[in-house]
Amino acid sequence: MKPHPPTIVRFAPKESDGFYDTVKARARAYFERKNISPYANSGMWIKTASMLLLYFGPYAAILAGLGTGNAWLFLGLWVLMGLGMSGIGTSVMHDANHGTYSANKRVNKLISYTLEMIGGYTVNWKIQHNILHHTYTNLSGLDEDIDTMGLIRLSPNQPLKWYHRYQHLYAWFFYMIMTLYWMTAKDFLQVVRYKKSNLLVKERISLKQAMWHIGMYKALYYAYIIVLPILFSGMPWYYIIAGFVLMHFTGGLLLSCIFQPAHIMETSDFAVPHHADGKQKVENSWAVHEIENTTNFAPRNHVLSWFAGGLNFQIEHHLFTNVCHVHYRKLAPIVKQTAKEFNLPYNEQRTFRKALQTHAIMLKKLGQGYSRSSV
Repeated sequence: MKPHPPTIVRFAPKESDGFYDTVKARARAYFERKNISPYANSGMWIKTASMLLLYFGPYAAILAGLGTGNAWLFLGLWVLMGLGMSGIGTSVMHDANHGTYSANKRVNKLISYTLEMIGGYTVNWKIQHNILHHTYTNLSGLDEDIDTMGLIRLSPNQPLKWYHRYQHLYAWFFYMIMTLYWMTAKDFLQVVRYKKSNLLVKERISLKQAMWHIGMYKALYYAYIIVLPILFSGMPWYYIIAGFVLMHFTGGLLLSCIFQPAHIMETSDFAVPHHADGKQKVENSWAVHEIENTTNFAPRNHVLSWFAGGLNFQIEHHLFTNVCHVHYRKLAPIVKQTAKEFNLPYNEQRTFRKALQTHAIMLKKLGQGYSRSSV
């Protein structure tokens, strides 16, 4: 049985540079000075209701037969559901699974089940995202967000295949099917892998229980998302399947376009752990590693920031996972100034379009043999 990943790689102590202690103290002082909570505010609750409505509103219209006889309207409702699914992913379940809605764990747990409502599985998500991605960002072999089974090369430390030279063209298709794969096979395969890696222990769940939960949640998901529309929408079954796929294409592409430019960029460090004292170690402290492997984008785009759950302020999110995303915009100047004082990078793209362009350029470079030695 493989050991738990935290026993594999060690970061330098945070005291070695002082950056994290300083930026945390300044963030804490901000909340104290403003006399506000780092948890969700009224705006966050309004957003939560809005995202759920964006998803379930079109769904109700589909069941009510609103699109009957009009294929374009019918499929358009599924596209809206894709937008809502993406919004729930970035602005609702994401914060809940980080525990930032409330100091009350029951509130966060209840809202976290919105992930199951859109076809996912909370236990797997917490392991992949909270533990592996947020601890080992861009570390090949540990951060599963950059593991694509070799289909796309997202790190200069991954093997280069001949077909990767075209990945800047075809990667967008795989981005589109990301959630579709997640809602069908990935959760089952992932939980088996996490059992072998001893990662289910912390979640206090057995493989048998996890498989039962996944099967039950998936059955309920497909019952309401496919079976009920077939029964009540008045449209042929193949339109339901087409709409379902279109919904996931929309949601998958949006989610990928929000998350990928945050880390797969030429400015990212993509560190390689080294052997020392019989252990795998990373030269920098965890906080410095995070800031060197993360990029913000479109900081002045309030509409994008609202829809994307503040994840365009990805640096702040990685440093303050226990803070609700509605506060990231205000924390950004604090982090940026502190990074400057410690002579650390603060990677930022001015617009969303520029971030996507830069990410596409990085995909092309990685596909042509971009290596860490050229970083």
